[in-house]
Amino acid sequence: QVQLVESGGGLVQPGGSLRLSCAASGSIFSINTMGWYRQAPGKERELVAVWRSGRSTDYADSVRGRFTISRDVAKNTVTLQMNSLKPEDTAVYYCHVEQTRYGVGYNYWGQGTQVTVSS
Repeated sequence: QVQLVESGGGLVQPGGSLRLSCAASGSIFSINTMGWYRQAPGKERELVAVWRSGRSTDYADSVRGRFTISRDVAKNTVTLQMNSLKPEDTAVYYCHVEQTRYGVGYNYWGQGTQVTVSS
């Protein structure tokens, strides 16, 4: 099992910044992706940003240019720097890890951290 511990959510005014962090621990073998998803009330969970094992990254169109994902491979952490936050960024943000073990893929989720953008 892989445990994911998230931190850094909170309340921020529009235009502000927040930094989310996620630390993975436990039975870590070969991580393929580490990323962040979010789910707003009444909406489906959506991908926000992802880091891939080939060191490529990808972002949702709605956050590209404002959010930056980074990973510390040695520490098995992934960080999401969120700038120029908008009210529509309000959601519960979930850390996600996908890894392969003996040729089988496994998905793990964090417990979620609330991000609220409001004046």
